[in-house]
Amino acid sequence: MAHIIVVGNEKGGAGKSTVSMHIATALARLGHKTSVLDLDLRQKTIGRYLENRVDFCAKAGLDLPTPEYHELPEIDKETLKPGENIYDHRLSAAVATLEPDNDFILIDCPGSHTRLSQVAHSLADTLVTPLNDSFIDFDLLAHIDADGEKIKGPSVYSEMVWSARKLRAQAGLKPIDWIVMRNRLGAQRMVNKEKMERAVDNLSARIGFRVAPGFNERVIFRELFPRGLTLLDLKDVGVQKLNISNIAARQELREMMKSLKLPNVSVDF
Repeated sequence: MAHIIVVGNEKGGAGKSTVSMHIATALARLGHKTSVLDLDLRQKTIGRYLENRVDFCAKAGLDLPTPEYHELPEIDKETLKPGENIYDHRLSAAVATLEPDNDFILIDCPGSHTRLSQVAHSLADTLVTPLNDSFIDFDLLAHIDADGEKIKGPSVYSEMVWSARKLRAQAGLKPIDWIVMRNRLGAQRMVNKEKMERAVDNLSARIGFRVAPGFNERVIFRELFPRGLTLLDLKDVGVQKLNISNIAARQELREMMKSLKLPNVSVDF
């Protein structure tokens, strides 16, 4: 059975697709058969990322390890019973098809609340939530007082994850390993950054997630998208000497992958 990784956050701009692409490609490079589903049926950012990768490799004559991208299958509405949701069936059919032949299935969710995203969270063995270093983004997880110190209660996204956890428990499935990834961090040590660190750590103990490091804010990620590349591909495409920023970003990816603690994954890049 494949291990299902869901990358989710109901707020856009947190870097979900960049994180998804690097996790999936890292797993493929480590020899694990990995498939990807993109639940943003309109924008399909990670789908476009992987299409760019395939096109670039074909033109450059390269054979880079690449996760397989899959569209959700179409379902005949006439086969649905009263009250059944077609999106539930499209996602469950995709996962059922991919599970026997994959080590990992990565599901990239849209930056909004959708039925597909809600169902995907209940399927997650590992849930990765990239979080910008901002109290605007933190508000999606929990409400906090004016001083940024006291947590007043969980917010909409945390409540949705809680519902997903209850569904898994009722079905007798193992608990979700929820990881909140502090992403797109600035390089400077600022008061806001320190307050965010304390708030995330406090909330972690309260509602039950692990905190993991993500990526700093770097131009390189935007530059790699048109070719569908990741930090791990740079030497394969002719970059002989990495600059300091690229080396630091690779180290961030290494630490990120280690922090996920995925089954049977040895991070050796």
